[in-house]
Amino acid sequence: MQKQLEQTLLLLFFIKEEWLMAIVVQKYGGSSVATTEKIKKVAECVIDKKNKGNQVVVVISAMGDTTDDLIELANKISKTPDKRELDALLATGEMISSSLLAMAIKDLGYDAISFNAFQIQLRTNGVYGKSLIEDINIAPIKNALELGKIVVVAGFQGVTDYGDITTLGRGGSDTTAVALAVKLDAECEIYTDVDGIYSVDPRLYKNAKR
Repeated sequence: MQKQLEQTLLLLFFIKEEWLMAIVVQKYGGSSVATTEKIKKVAECVIDKKNKGNQVVVVISAMGDTTDDLIELANKISKTPDKRELDALLATGEMISSSLLAMAIKDLGYDAISFNAFQIQLRTNGVYGKSLIEDINIAPIKNALELGKIVVVAGFQGVTDYGDITTLGRGGSDTTAVALAVKLDAECEIYTDVDGIYSVDPRLYKNAKR
């Protein structure tokens, strides 16, 4: 009888632990990961979230002005860059930042893995520059979370049924984060390093009110 009680209590403990470990999707924008030092700070924030008993999936944007720099680079090559090749080029920004963040997390002693659109089959409708997400294969993400890893996903990008890379347009990493949260039945937290909400874009209007 005592042994059965102990087994029951142990089972309830594991059920409680599984229930408490909510999945949280965090998204960090380009200004939040603009430098290697900022990436290290993000890694600390992600680890803090995990240490509070959560399974964490991070969606990351390209570093700083990387996307704009890549567009400028493409325009120096061609006045009308091929849309397919431009999307393939722009997607590299998020691949770089996601790999760097996974490295930073590992350097702090926690296991992490990065995924790009191919690896989680984030399928899109194939419209270059402004694709819509059709589906995501979350199995690789779930498997990694069950192994205790922090998952880092390259935002902004998808892949067509024909294997072509497409991008989701401006704000595409936010779209990636929300779509993943829906598929994973998770909370979604979107982070940025701005100092408040402004009436209009303060970069364009100097009299913008915070």
